[in-house]
Amino acid sequence: MTTDQARPPETSERSSWLPLVCFFFAQVLMSFNVAALPVSIGGMVDDFDVAPTAVSTTIVAYGIAVAALVMLGGKLGQRVGWVKIFRIVVFTFACSSVLMIVSQSVTWAIAGQAVAGASAAFIVPALVALIAENYKGDQQASAVGSLGSARAISGMSAFFLGGALGSLVGWRPVFMIVLVFAVIVFALSFTLRPDTGDRSIDIDVVAAVLIGIAVVLLTVGFNNLNAWGVFFADDAAPFDLVGVSPAPVLIIVGLVIGQAFFLWTRRRQRSGRVPLVDLSVLGSSRERAAVYAMFIVVAMEAALNFTVPLYIQIVQGRSPFDTSLAMIPFNLTVFVTAMLVVRVYKTYSPRIIGTAAFILTTIALVWLAFVVTNNWQTMSTIIGLIVFGIGQGALVTLVFNVLVTSAPKARAGDVGSIRGTTQNLASAVGTATIGALLVSILGFAVASSVASHPELPDDLVSQVDLDNVNFVSNDGLRETLSTQTTASPQQIDAAIEVNEDSRLSTLKYGLLILAGISATAIIPASRLPGYRKGEIPEG
Repeated sequence: MTTDQARPPETSERSSWLPLVCFFFAQVLMSFNVAALPVSIGGMVDDFDVAPTAVSTTIVAYGIAVAALVMLGGKLGQRVGWVKIFRIVVFTFACSSVLMIVSQSVTWAIAGQAVAGASAAFIVPALVALIAENYKGDQQASAVGSLGSARAISGMSAFFLGGALGSLVGWRPVFMIVLVFAVIVFALSFTLRPDTGDRSIDIDVVAAVLIGIAVVLLTVGFNNLNAWGVFFADDAAPFDLVGVSPAPVLIIVGLVIGQAFFLWTRRRQRSGRVPLVDLSVLGSSRERAAVYAMFIVVAMEAALNFTVPLYIQIVQGRSPFDTSLAMIPFNLTVFVTAMLVVRVYKTYSPRIIGTAAFILTTIALVWLAFVVTNNWQTMSTIIGLIVFGIGQGALVTLVFNVLVTSAPKARAGDVGSIRGTTQNLASAVGTATIGALLVSILGFAVASSVASHPELPDDLVSQVDLDNVNFVSNDGLRETLSTQTTASPQQIDAAIEVNEDSRLSTLKYGLLILAGISATAIIPASRLPGYRKGEIPEG
């Protein structure tokens, strides 16, 4: 869909900002919940006695639920009414936080995040539709920017509060804050103008099933690349296909079903029937470039937000508060940039801003790969996180604004659905993929270092399962070697040294991989709109 469609003329009348307060806190609710999960890794690992990768499944479960249901949520919102559906799902989101607070096992936590994700699947398109309904022109751009800044400030506050509470009390009180946000949003929802919805809207059940299955298969496949095997099936795989791991098979089948969804939707549109999501909002290369850019930027953010807490809490054995301090430069920069980037829309086009932002994120990740050490508070590391945050903050607001402003108000729900599917699939895939990559790289690094280390003989190595290497703290490794092997104190010290060196090199390789992913988006970003705000759009 191009941006040169006929639209009603904008008026100079300014709308009240009160509805935006509700929208802002609703975005804070979702983003705070997601940001609270990585900082809670250490506490949940200790409470539930599981591996960090098992805890990361809570993040993936949230992403799966949102991405699989958001298109259905968009259509149900149009049919039932955005305000009514909004109130219902904010209530269910509150229930999910209660489930997190009383969790007795990691399974409870995964279920709680699945409920939260299902609720967010309705909130995401509702926010876009309600913004389009309440604001126009400059106010609409500012409202969209506020959602980007809400994501950033939620991340910053979740890391800070979660870190402080996690160190002093535990991880559960963090989700009490989520519950408080849900109550606030529910109360503010009564300030919104009620709507009746459109009962005549037909919901495409076939498309909903296709996209739901595709998203689940893709995310489960990516999430289990490490546990089940990247290609050949490991012992933990539930089944295999002639020795092949089910993880890549699920990814391929998910891609095929995803293509079937697009074919079915286009066929339905050609026949004049209402589709689950109107693909005309992706009718031009500019909108498709925006979606691709959104996927990459969210995947990178999710990967970094998982990697840094994993490394600080599990690898270094430091507190959640240390994690929050390490992430403050990044989250604060994202927040400030997301707020201020809308001010340069009249000077620079989305194409220039997007390209420059991806160049910044690529340079920052390469820089971090070379300068990162076991101390995250070094000036060189902080500079890298700040530069990455500038690029990330600009992109978060930019690509969303391109999609919202390119579509008429009647298609705002479809834009919200595409945004929700893209962001949450990217978040789940980013978290799952970086986890699998880091563990795989760690396994190769440890095996290589052990084989060449003179103080680690073969008979000792045979007592350790190197085929099941995972991230572990020095204290945890020392305890395991002391109680479960015949290692001498000198050999344990040598193993600790190998562990430290391998983990740091793994982190560096992981950052370089993220830099490569960021670089792949530079050229597509050149397809973003080339006109500045107020200029005549390209045809």
